[in-house]
Amino acid sequence: MKAVLRSISFVLVLLLFLAAELPAKLIFEKSEYAARRAKLMDKIQDGFAVILGAQSVVGYKEFFQNNDFMYFCGIEIPNSILIIDGIRRESTLFFSISDREALGENISLELVHNPVDYTGLERFSPLDGFSSQIARLSGRTGVIYTSFKPEELMREVSTEKLGTLRSNMMFNEWDGRLTRELQFVEHLKSRFPEVEIKDCSALIWELRMIKSPAEIELMREAGRIGVQALTEMMKSTRPGMYEYEVAAIHDYMCKKEGVKDQAYIPIISSEENHPYLHYHKYNRLLKEGDFLVVDAGPDVGYYDVDISISYPANGKFTHRQREIYEACYEIEKACVSLYRPGITCQEVNDRMKEILEQKGFDLNTDAFKIMTRGGGGCSHYVGMAVHDVGGSPRNIPLQQGMVFACDILAVFPEENLGVRVEDTVLITDNGCENLSAGLPRSIDEIEALMKNKGVVQILKEKGIY
Repeated sequence: MKAVLRSISFVLVLLLFLAAELPAKLIFEKSEYAARRAKLMDKIQDGFAVILGAQSVVGYKEFFQNNDFMYFCGIEIPNSILIIDGIRRESTLFFSISDREALGENISLELVHNPVDYTGLERFSPLDGFSSQIARLSGRTGVIYTSFKPEELMREVSTEKLGTLRSNMMFNEWDGRLTRELQFVEHLKSRFPEVEIKDCSALIWELRMIKSPAEIELMREAGRIGVQALTEMMKSTRPGMYEYEVAAIHDYMCKKEGVKDQAYIPIISSEENHPYLHYHKYNRLLKEGDFLVVDAGPDVGYYDVDISISYPANGKFTHRQREIYEACYEIEKACVSLYRPGITCQEVNDRMKEILEQKGFDLNTDAFKIMTRGGGGCSHYVGMAVHDVGGSPRNIPLQQGMVFACDILAVFPEENLGVRVEDTVLITDNGCENLSAGLPRSIDEIEALMKNKGVVQILKEKGIY
């Protein structure tokens, strides 16, 4: 009887969910994903590509799809596979999931029951149909494309992940395992020896390097949330607080806006930790005279921003802090004023120095010397990963649709001092747009902001902090 009641209860819950009509919506319009697949088809007209989705999570963690799979179809179902056929110019999605599993993960039942209409993909098959489908397709072509590089999950960067896996696993004499992707390559070679297996990661990365208007709009929203969170963090910081309290403010301000995760673990360095540019232990009790560098950004709909702020814990710059900060900020302003399509980062660097000299700055002082040796502020691409695929814009002329971090930093370990001024910048048709605009950046703005009460001070006044 209890089993019957449980079954009836589940059916009632299922009907309620169906009646509620879970929103049938991808992050982007179906046409956006179709255009991306079409661009990849143009590059693989002699074969087809197999894009592996992320596997089910281990432990009590939220499932996130990997970036390449998400880029081409926007589906968050674990263990899915996507075939993009460059010869027949059609795509097939493979997955298997029960209604109960889907409801438990807030996956639309419309997707589960009618995936072709939901996604705009041409074909769908349950997951157990993948082997027979790839066997049929391999008989019609001489080339199968797939990514040889590790998948990017939330907070991951493919190239950096590869280096870690090589050290920890692939080249470890007591391990020696291949990555999941390279194991898949070996299976393909074994099953289809007459077919050439090619790495398509560079082809995908080339597409991801240039952002569409829809992607840019999502990154603007990530920038807005990131600026709001960092501003409140700065306003609330005081000597006597632990760094973990400061980090918690950023986390809360992002999550209250619906952000599921951070683009990377937020970085806070102060005092002796300034040389460690990715320091995130949050173990210091802030003191009078401490100077903080905070590097943090939210992930919004699988798109990131990368932002850094630098400020004194007590809200008042010392002469030396002011000197280094002003140099970094002036360099950043000069670089951003020069970014546009066609210019190289080295040209930006050369002209930036001319601008600073015209303003009367002495570039031979240590405040400027360490930061004007090259690069033009161009650090790394930003997109679905914080260090996005493709590396750095330093090697080619800037192009419309590129998004990258303008990152100016200086560290003086012997002084326990570091400064970082970093924004996420989009190259537009005739210049650039700062996607993380709106932060108090000048010294006067920062000091004025920190005279105000932040959320911590307000809670303390009410006796609930």
